[in-house]
Amino acid sequence: MSLRLFVTVCEEESITRAAEREAMVPSAVSKRIAEIESATEVVLLVRNARGVKLTPAGLAFLSQARQIVRETEKLQNEVSEYALSVRGHVRLLANISSIIEFVPRDLSSFLALHPAIRVDLQESSSGLIVDSVREGRADVGICQAVGDLTDLDIQPYAVDRLAVVVHATHPLATHESLRFKDTLNHDFVALNPDSRTTRQLIGLAARLGRTLNHRVYVSAYEAACQVIAENLAIGILAADAVKSHAALLGLRVIALDEEWAQRAIVVYTQPHAGLAAPVRALVDHLRRRAAERGVREREQQR
Repeated sequence: MSLRLFVTVCEEESITRAAEREAMVPSAVSKRIAEIESATEVVLLVRNARGVKLTPAGLAFLSQARQIVRETEKLQNEVSEYALSVRGHVRLLANISSIIEFVPRDLSSFLALHPAIRVDLQESSSGLIVDSVREGRADVGICQAVGDLTDLDIQPYAVDRLAVVVHATHPLATHESLRFKDTLNHDFVALNPDSRTTRQLIGLAARLGRTLNHRVYVSAYEAACQVIAENLAIGILAADAVKSHAALLGLRVIALDEEWAQRAIVVYTQPHAGLAAPVRALVDHLRRRAAERGVREREQQR
């Protein structure tokens, strides 16, 4: 309990905010932190008017405290799940396009085979997914490949493709395919300013000496398509993720003729040998589903 309070204080950078989060009074939280510092005989936090700041010793202590808290919570979850006849629990994070395009179908087939395993699925951005898997806040992450990460296991999962989505009467609507540079004179809608795709497109425009004009930011593909349906902006979005919305709204989905428009979706986990059995079962199932998807795509291309 005290270690979890310490982690909460560090995350909130404030004893007062940590107390609110844990439904305690600040004095009780402060006392617990003081007890930890007394037991370790080291100053872990520096208090000031703005909150708290970690000392170098506190930073090292935080890393170990997080690991202990994670393992304790994992043990508690597994014990409680066995009492409820649930023999496993997997925390799965996925980015929005993979949730729309692939994950629910694969998760449904997995749960049909393993009804005693509970999978908690949450949506997040690619960067946060990788950090969550690395730090133990998630067991499995599914998102765009973000680089060569030697500390995590990575397996191919799927491929999605970016496309230009426009209103049926937009000047670009007559094209069968477009280069990215052809879109830069128009206003854009994007999912959010911090998404990996948005940042990538801004960088690509900058290399061309241009600025990407984002007129609207939204939180979901459906909202992006609604904006495009009002002819307020165009979008560069995952083609399969917007397919049903575009068909319903009469939008044009135009191939984006760029090598980077085809994106690898991968599965991130901690090293496979150290995974709990339910996590290994899900990862192995995702690997088989990815292989089946690859076979189907090759057959369609023949």
